[in-house]
Amino acid sequence: MTTAYIIIGIGVALLATWFFRHQRKLRLRAHLMQEAVRNRDFTFRLPTKGLLSGERAMQEALNSLGETIRQQVNQNEVESWERLTRVLTHEIMNATAPITSISQSLLGRPDVKGTPLEDGIRAICDASQHMSRLVCNYRKMSELEQPKLESVAMRQLAEDVCRAYPELSCDVNIGCDVCVKADAGMLRQTLTNLFRNAIEAGARKMALVADAAIGHDDASTNRQLCLYVCNDGLPIPAEVQQSLFVPFFTTKQTGNGIGLSLSRRMMIQQGGMLDLAPRPRHGFPVEFVLTVQMP
Repeated sequence: MTTAYIIIGIGVALLATWFFRHQRKLRLRAHLMQEAVRNRDFTFRLPTKGLLSGERAMQEALNSLGETIRQQVNQNEVESWERLTRVLTHEIMNATAPITSISQSLLGRPDVKGTPLEDGIRAICDASQHMSRLVCNYRKMSELEQPKLESVAMRQLAEDVCRAYPELSCDVNIGCDVCVKADAGMLRQTLTNLFRNAIEAGARKMALVADAAIGHDDASTNRQLCLYVCNDGLPIPAEVQQSLFVPFFTTKQTGNGIGLSLSRRMMIQQGGMLDLAPRPRHGFPVEFVLTVQMP
């Protein structure tokens, strides 16, 4: 009888030790997730190993919820910039149109040609025309046509874009049977923008890696493909990364800051997303992630 009590006591002690350690692990997970949300890092993925079935289901749901929040935040950010820019472009066009018209009229006057005033008026005219072109370019973004979703062979499209840039060495790691549900033109334009940016950053090598991910709603629906577009160009400084997709933001002397914001907008319209990978893979300082719906 005494031996039985000892065995039961040891069992209870072991169970209590496991229980308290398990609870401590759960508290740590909750703390890590709170910190991630507080820092606006919605890419967190906590492992489900060692959890009970109910806890595992809850952790998987929270991991998926982080992705949903991230997509919603990014979409709301794009829509906010669009509303703001729509107002700004209207006001800028109203301001620059008469400046351009008046300066062009003055340049055509005989008493202005050949005088010191001509250079100043021409500079005003050129500046107003440049501003008008910039506004018109961004207006195209806010007036994108609705995407025409169809089944697109991902590998073929990626190889077509690679062939357009023979100066780059491309490694396409996408299965021949991988298809996505997307607008082929918009998807091609997004990849083209990423390739151009890579070349301008001094890249000589690109890698495109596909990773199919099952959606969190159901195993047979909401399936997505993550396409990682990597390049070996100059790394993007940490202080710049937060502003990459902000309209008109650019670090280039000749850039207009529209390419990446337009690309993200096109991906959102297709039910996908364009992001900068927080931890690029070895050998590639820069890595973007394209999320595309699968059929």
